[in-house]
Amino acid sequence: MKALWRQTRSFPRTAQLLMANQFAINLAFYMLMPYLAAHLADGLGLAAWAVGLVLGVRNFSQQGMFLIGGTIADRFGYKAPIMAGCLLRTVGFGLLGWIDNLPALIAASAATGLAGALFNPAVRAYLASEVGERRVDAFATFNVYYQSGMLLGPVVGLALLAADFRLVCTVAAAIFAVLTVLQARSLPARGSATTDSAPDNVLAQWRTVVANRPFLLFATAMIGSYVLTFQVYLALPLAASNALGTRGTWVTSGLFVVSAAVAIVGQLRLTGWAKKRWTPAQALVRGLTAMGLAFLPLTLSSSGGTVAVLTSLVAAVALLAAGSAVVYPFEMDTVVTLSGNRLVATHYGLYNTVSGLGITLGNLATGALWDFAEDHAALWVVWCVLTATGLTCAASVTALARSGRLSVREPQLAAA
Repeated sequence: MKALWRQTRSFPRTAQLLMANQFAINLAFYMLMPYLAAHLADGLGLAAWAVGLVLGVRNFSQQGMFLIGGTIADRFGYKAPIMAGCLLRTVGFGLLGWIDNLPALIAASAATGLAGALFNPAVRAYLASEVGERRVDAFATFNVYYQSGMLLGPVVGLALLAADFRLVCTVAAAIFAVLTVLQARSLPARGSATTDSAPDNVLAQWRTVVANRPFLLFATAMIGSYVLTFQVYLALPLAASNALGTRGTWVTSGLFVVSAAVAIVGQLRLTGWAKKRWTPAQALVRGLTAMGLAFLPLTLSSSGGTVAVLTSLVAAVALLAAGSAVVYPFEMDTVVTLSGNRLVATHYGLYNTVSGLGITLGNLATGALWDFAEDHAALWVVWCVLTATGLTCAASVTALARSGRLSVREPQLAAA
């Protein structure tokens, strides 16, 4: 904690505020979202299709609108979309606890998704602009706050849930309301270096980003890393349930704790270690390789006993989290580098949209592969494919680095 505090204090006050802001955002979000499906199904008695619709709308409105959020941030400054996102979450989370008809629930869910699309690209672009050349260290510290909120949120939500789901929603909404006021009072109204010189036509702004071929190649190469990270929610829980039955739910909860704990405890150390020994490209490649190799222990234990599977699950989650912790700060820094420090939020917005689409397609493929492998008693195939996915990502980034496509560039703004 002392190292985290010293590192945080070394950044400008605005960067500190953005980090604290992200902790609170994740705290409030994960207080509520893990328990929303149960509330909709058991508390309100909605059919399974309706529950899926409400949750799907939230995900779609966020993933589909990231580019819009980034575009707004680059055109009108970072503060406005951050505040608007927090205000939308205040309204959306507040409504989720007090309404019971499907159209209103869909509207509230869409509002919470749009909120994330507004503030996520803006926060990352704002942080990058505030810390100058210390972007890697800043994003490493940022990720510790991010993971801490994600770890603490479900615990706080569970405690409040003992009283009432409405209390969970009210407290979560109150946190976002406080964040809105805090940012209105304390967050400087700043924009990107290209806010004033961005093309008058939004389509021209998008063409500038889409024409950035090295950036698009990097975003595509990194899709697999997001698919791998999401397996903490998909393949690994399925493996726990398959091997441990009803106890798999408790094991899954423990895996989430292990994943967050590795990131919280190890992030700054891993980033500092990697910076001293590797170039950014090498850190990305070796982190991605570790993420892929994380699934190998499960390949070896697929036919083993309960203890072997449990040990392999913990080892897989720990290595996956460590690899992700190595990758994340260098990945976020590379996006800024490839943007040429221009239209950074728009680049982040498109990057998030590409990765979100990749997660959706990757989940469909992984789920289908799981069903096939389970039917043929060959779950090792799933783990081999996931390992190959990580290694393919690493090879792709290696190829981009060797071709010089991960170097600093200065893209030109497209004509309006």
